[in-house]
Amino acid sequence: MNLGFPEMIFIFIGALILFGPKKLPEIGRQIGRALNEFKRASNEFKSQIETEIANLERETTTTPQYLPPADPVRGTVPASTVVDAPSEPTAPAQLTAEAESTAKAADA
Repeated sequence: MNLGFPEMIFIFIGALILFGPKKLPEIGRQIGRALNEFKRASNEFKSQIETEIANLERETTTTPQYLPPADPVRGTVPASTVVDAPSEPTAPAQLTAEAESTAKAADA
């Protein structure tokens, strides 16, 4: 609404003729109060929307919480530990027992 000075004078004279000189100040006050209330409600709504947007952004940008590493299971070796290999390769217990029984059977 881009109103110039001639348009404002025309509206004022029309309102003066329509409402009279006694009612015009009262109507002006009521319009001013209504515009002030509308502006306050608009600012409150805008503030509430901005607060909700900030809360949503804060929820989505929070850093994830990392749990501390779990203790290794007893009897196992952690992945980053270097283990010395035995100098002589040993056969598992089952193979050793089978080899002995086969050797005894051939001697008997």
